[in-house]
Amino acid sequence: MNVLFISLADIFSVDAKGIYTDLLREFIKNGHNVYILSPTEKMNKADNPIIQEHCAKIVKVKTGRIQKTNIIEKGINTVLIEPRFKRAVKKYFKDIKFDLVLYPTPPITFTNVVKYVKKRDSAKTYLMLKDIFPQNAVDIGMLSKSGLKGIIYRYFRRKEKKLYDVSDRIGCMSPANVEYLLKHNPEIPSEKVEICPNSIEVRDLSLTDDEKVRIREKYGLPTDKKIFVYGGNLGKPQGVPFIIECLKSQTDNPDAYFLIVGSGTEYGRLENFFVQFKPTNMKLMKSLPKDDYDRMIAACDVGMIFLDHRFTIPNFPSRLLSYMQAKLPVLACTDPNTDIGKIIADGGFGWWCESDDVQAFNEIAEKAATEDIRALGQNAFEYLDREYSVSGAYKTIAR
Repeated sequence: MNVLFISLADIFSVDAKGIYTDLLREFIKNGHNVYILSPTEKMNKADNPIIQEHCAKIVKVKTGRIQKTNIIEKGINTVLIEPRFKRAVKKYFKDIKFDLVLYPTPPITFTNVVKYVKKRDSAKTYLMLKDIFPQNAVDIGMLSKSGLKGIIYRYFRRKEKKLYDVSDRIGCMSPANVEYLLKHNPEIPSEKVEICPNSIEVRDLSLTDDEKVRIREKYGLPTDKKIFVYGGNLGKPQGVPFIIECLKSQTDNPDAYFLIVGSGTEYGRLENFFVQFKPTNMKLMKSLPKDDYDRMIAACDVGMIFLDHRFTIPNFPSRLLSYMQAKLPVLACTDPNTDIGKIIADGGFGWWCESDDVQAFNEIAEKAATEDIRALGQNAFEYLDREYSVSGAYKTIAR
């Protein structure tokens, strides 16, 4: 089977670790040929846009800035991506007959590319729904349903519905995602919507006690405290003002240390907090290379997830999987509409509170800082192996 994968993920090798490359390797392992369209923000005329690997061909399509930029620039460049990707299909894959087109959101603007390949090759189409735009932008005030921003909202809402329509099947990250999608898009036949969660190649990334000490010393982290870590994007979806309030409330906790690692449009807010308050039991770090990041995460004790309380859509951040691979229990502070907190609590590998309740966060943090939580971490890894293995996602899509 020839598989075309279209994504905004910046993929340079299928051997890289991540939710998409892990899945594509699973397709390759099962005898399929994989072709990838992936953006690059910088490319000179002399650069070769083609990367040929074992059973995989990657074409890098030049785009404008679409990551870590303002919504206007991101919106314009996202709209322009579609014709560029379509031209790339015609130029580089004109002799390839695809059996399956696989594509995640974001963005929602790949409809014409997908439709073109579907019609040309009679290909099946599979949407991996990783976020629900434009409603997520409305929830956090980046768009609105009235005024000038309302015009933009309605444009993207039409694009969203067209993408659902051209998709033969839609894989959602959790039961709450399935419920939300069908409730707000009643024209979608329920039989083409299913659960296909974020998944990875399951690897035990936990560390021994001696290894943890070495990693902590390398980064200047304490060896005698429970370390709560947040790693990932620091933008509006994470509700950074609430994160700051939680950190403020924990500056006197003698048993806990808080580590924030990441980058994004709201990083400056956190930086200002650290400069102003100079907390002694906390550290803020910029993003690290993937392997270094994974080892530092594994040297910590509790992984944290934050989502803005205003969200009405059920987000399900993929950073959960990094924590589970490292055998860390998870503290999720989210809106009440996502089911990630319920899954964590019911699965016996962490805690949940709403992301407008600092007191609830404090109670959980203080409890976790003084208890033996290793069993919760083992539960996390076993749940990962059972529910979020990439082999399961492959079987769902390829059936």
